[in-house]
Amino acid sequence: MPAIPRTTVEEPLVHWPELGVCRVPYQVFMDQALYDLEQQRIFRGDAWHWVGLEAETPNAGDFKTNYIGDTPVVMIRDTQTMKVFVNRCAHRGATLCIDSRGNKSNFTCIYHNWSYDLDGNLQGVAFRHGVRGQGGLPPDFDFAAHHLHRLRVEVLNGLVFATFSAHVAPLRAWLGERMTQHIERLFCRPVRLLGSYTQYMHNNWKLYVENVKDAYHASLLHLFFTTFKLNRLSMEGAVDVSDSGGHHISWSKMASDESTGTEYEQGTLRAMQDDFRLADRRFLQTWTEFPDGVTHALQTVFPNFVVQQIQNSLALRLMVPKGVGACELQWLLFGYADDTPEQTERRLLQSNLIGPAGFVSMEDGVVGSFIQRAIARDADQAAVLEMGGRDIERRGSRVSEAAVRGFWQAYRTMMDL
Repeated sequence: MPAIPRTTVEEPLVHWPELGVCRVPYQVFMDQALYDLEQQRIFRGDAWHWVGLEAETPNAGDFKTNYIGDTPVVMIRDTQTMKVFVNRCAHRGATLCIDSRGNKSNFTCIYHNWSYDLDGNLQGVAFRHGVRGQGGLPPDFDFAAHHLHRLRVEVLNGLVFATFSAHVAPLRAWLGERMTQHIERLFCRPVRLLGSYTQYMHNNWKLYVENVKDAYHASLLHLFFTTFKLNRLSMEGAVDVSDSGGHHISWSKMASDESTGTEYEQGTLRAMQDDFRLADRRFLQTWTEFPDGVTHALQTVFPNFVVQQIQNSLALRLMVPKGVGACELQWLLFGYADDTPEQTERRLLQSNLIGPAGFVSMEDGVVGSFIQRAIARDADQAAVLEMGGRDIERRGSRVSEAAVRGFWQAYRTMMDL
């Protein structure tokens, strides 16, 4: 049988417009070769990736499976530390840990029963000595050479991050002071997990990242935010963007909204409904939780992690790529271990703001697919990002796409585009 000739995959050529990050070619949302390169340069490159909370694995042997890009990983608590491995047996490449979470004293592959300890070391191989003196492993087989693929791990206030890179800076330095401080602001005391769910979206993962970084769409897309004055652009707020552009924080203070002389006061915005009412007003009962008075804050950590505060609804989000035109959005809701029963009840009520059917998240779950389907035949065209200027500097107004431009700056740097 003749040998099958080897082919080489050329790196994708993206024709980025001359205006740089003020324009984003639609090609980046539909190019398979580019998607494959993202997995190599971003998700397996010089970046840190959130995989879970220490609170999800409180005991030795507790584990949780997740993804870095589209690579499956398993996070596990050893006797003292957190470990993260690629979720793949070193023998024939089978998925090692099938369950999404649980507790184990070791990991054993269901295929051929290769077993590993909690540090990822190969401990046992079924029939290693053969049967009746025949078969088995060679005498010089080196168990130490066949451990699980271990990743670098750092923990920041209970958030577990991992990286494939041996060269990326330590986590705090990589995040920068401003981004680190905001994580420490929310994770200032032990947390209590309140629930989790996932939703599948029919769009490229980067379209959802853009959505979260776009602060000014909330007044236009989300009827609930504007009608009940939970988040209006007339409130005091800002968009902070990291030096690399990859991370950002958009924040506001609800009590500062006066609406004088704005389109809110004039009632001309699409998302204004004077006759919109709530049957259960408890949903709007909030309390001031942080000394800085910030009531709404969304933080993104490059490339695909979100830290959320919407009133007293606290959550983490992770966008998991599922191919060029699809992604899975994970939600993890939390409160604090010392919350009163009344505070926990309010958090649970406010959790209806978010998720697949959330009052202010339902639209976000579908708007990406509106874009994906509309650009399908026009890869040579580009999106326009000029709201708030053309740079990525910090803005005192949230009527800005600076954070979106920042993402594309970091993306182009890592992808060498």
